[in-house]
Amino acid sequence: MHSDAVGVVDFPTLGDLLDAWTEQHCRVPDGFSRGKPFRRYDWQFWVAANHYRVREDAVWVPEQPLLSQAFTYRRSQVVGPQKVGKGPDAAATVAGEAVGPTVFAGWAKAGEVYDCQRDGGCPCGWTFDYEPGEPKGMRHPSPLIQLTATSQDQVDNVYRPLVAMIHMGPLRHTLRPRETFIRIVGQHDDPDVDRIDAVTSAALSRLGNPISFSLQDESGLYTRQNKMRNVAETQRRGAAAMGGRTMEHTNPWDPSQESVAQTTWETAAPDVFRFFRQPPPKLRFLDKRQRRKILEFVYAGSDHVNLDAIEAECVELIEKDPAQAERFFGGRVVQGGGAWLLDGLWEGAWARALAPTA
Repeated sequence: MHSDAVGVVDFPTLGDLLDAWTEQHCRVPDGFSRGKPFRRYDWQFWVAANHYRVREDAVWVPEQPLLSQAFTYRRSQVVGPQKVGKGPDAAATVAGEAVGPTVFAGWAKAGEVYDCQRDGGCPCGWTFDYEPGEPKGMRHPSPLIQLTATSQDQVDNVYRPLVAMIHMGPLRHTLRPRETFIRIVGQHDDPDVDRIDAVTSAALSRLGNPISFSLQDESGLYTRQNKMRNVAETQRRGAAAMGGRTMEHTNPWDPSQESVAQTTWETAAPDVFRFFRQPPPKLRFLDKRQRRKILEFVYAGSDHVNLDAIEAECVELIEKDPAQAERFFGGRVVQGGGAWLLDGLWEGAWARALAPTA
């Protein structure tokens, strides 16, 4: 499913439970609101509601609970400009996958509640009242999570806010940051599971393990040339083996690079949810007034963003690389200035070559 706007949540989802769980357990990692409860913006909640959308025919099997098969979407993709809030939201999603109620646990009856200590092993005292017929959630019994990026600096865009959230709130009871990974306090604390690992092109030792979840950051940079396409595809296979799922967060991609992000966006698979707000094509990015309208469109709802600061970055980057500025801040798929063919030229020539002659 492609989504370019926030819609009405009129379907069964663990999103409401996880939204409340996130506000209770996760903290704003930086800025003047540092340490306050992390509250998702409307567009972030829309993504979470769809990623955790439960199939209406999902059956609760206590002896062998459904994992990925309980959900409408096997994986999700979030595309947006820089600084829109993807990193902290991804960190909150990873925290939920590690110790939150992300596994379908049946359909609620009147009076049922999620008790954080009883059901999640967290002593914070929080509870959530289910509505009758609402899907219930439970913790994954043996999570193995991978944060993925092309470099350690890129991984830190999610890893750093996640560690800050752990130190400042109730997550410190169930997550233990170590030097190179995060230990998940579980039922058995198995060294081969119950952990969050960073995976980059320079650190692939744990690639290939069956995983419960992978957050693939900046998948618009994953190509065959840097071997990250193989990483992403291997992780998806590892998730499938464990009933796990994956999520991509990325800036708009350069279409000349044939990235994983582009492949995901273009797939015909019906069980992939994609969120990408693309500004009206009639607006010209290099026109200052029209650029402001573009920025207002793509950053709508991200209240922490100062558009004057974004505009200043745009102006400076446009001097050297206008296509990159339009991708990074304008939220558009634009071919890089160094490409040897204009976007669509090769496809058009190929189509003309195959066209029947009179």
